[in-house]
Amino acid sequence: MEMSVIFAFVVCAGFLVIGDVISNMTKAFIPSVFVAAALFLAGFWTFLPETVDVIAGLGMPVALMSMYLLLVHVGTLFSARELASEWRTVATALAGIVGMVFLLLTAGRFLVGWQTVIAGTPPLTGGIVAALIMSQAAEKAGLTSLAVLAIVLYVMQGFAGYPLTALALKKEGLRLRAIYRNDPEETKRLVDDHPPRGDNAPRGRLQFIPPTPEKYQTTFVSLTKTGMVAWAAVGFSKLTGGAINQFVVCMIFGVIAAEIGFLERKPLVRNQSFGYMILALMTYVLVQLSKSTPQMLAEIAGPLAVIIVVGVAGMAAGSMIVGKLLGYSRPMAFALSLTALYGFPPNYILTDEASKALADSPGEYDFLMDQMLPKMLIGGFTSVTIVSVIIAGFFANLL
Repeated sequence: MEMSVIFAFVVCAGFLVIGDVISNMTKAFIPSVFVAAALFLAGFWTFLPETVDVIAGLGMPVALMSMYLLLVHVGTLFSARELASEWRTVATALAGIVGMVFLLLTAGRFLVGWQTVIAGTPPLTGGIVAALIMSQAAEKAGLTSLAVLAIVLYVMQGFAGYPLTALALKKEGLRLRAIYRNDPEETKRLVDDHPPRGDNAPRGRLQFIPPTPEKYQTTFVSLTKTGMVAWAAVGFSKLTGGAINQFVVCMIFGVIAAEIGFLERKPLVRNQSFGYMILALMTYVLVQLSKSTPQMLAEIAGPLAVIIVVGVAGMAAGSMIVGKLLGYSRPMAFALSLTALYGFPPNYILTDEASKALADSPGEYDFLMDQMLPKMLIGGFTSVTIVSVIIAGFFANLL
């Protein structure tokens, strides 16, 4: 079936719309990204072409450009002081990864075998680069089925991560909402630790660049400035020889740009391009499901299920133990470790949905987002962007 550009766009956007509707109807009990992923998967097994994102104008390089700009945007949500204070989140996310690796290498190897565990563990940290490294290593070793397993794990693990994260964030949100409504002193302390990110968010404390005059705060000016920060970030990453991941640098440069006053907070929301870029990026991410054919899933269903169940159990144990020691609730610790299964932007969307479902006022929504979103974003960057590649590089030599 030949698909026109506008029909492909409507299908991609429509799947995400259905996800939004079901998420709202169930008050985020069924997360939108889970529904959209199921619809894309069913579509690829029936009528969708594998290149539907390209046909709709939402594939590369639009998705990559959106990733750069969205991560700069995310960086403007943080202050430098706050970003530095998230070391507990990094430690908790790392503990989740350690727990996952430990349980898979001990209990997992007896259930599915050593080589299967070695091929499947790095992709479970969520990074496409890790999945590709392990897939290529398995192919080189003549283990074709394990090469397929590495890719399918990457594209399928969200089906476990999305609903579990939604449940964990709702439990954490209920706890925070109770504090907001009943404990003014604790609310003030939490707000002081995590300043507002809404429209009234303060400009950077280190600002020396005056704000752009209101009449010049146009869509084009805002997009150009955001693009300049992303361009500088990518260039800086190249100067390091790629030692510092370009996506991490984009977020850090976003923090700096907002702190010195070059960028306003939430620039893509201000210039009304945030939604379109999320659409492009989510479509590109979900199109990865096109690699999962029914025959492929049937062949590796057993090992796939074992690796995900054992790995998630290890994540839960590691993150909850360390998170509790560092002052995080068990649901919050588990939620931020689960970001290893999908990364950005699903971690942003899941947090937004949980906050909207629980909040009865804009103030409550902002409070919930301010408390949960930084942890979810930092957790995702720690595991998916950084740790996954390190683990894959080491495990590839063990096949």
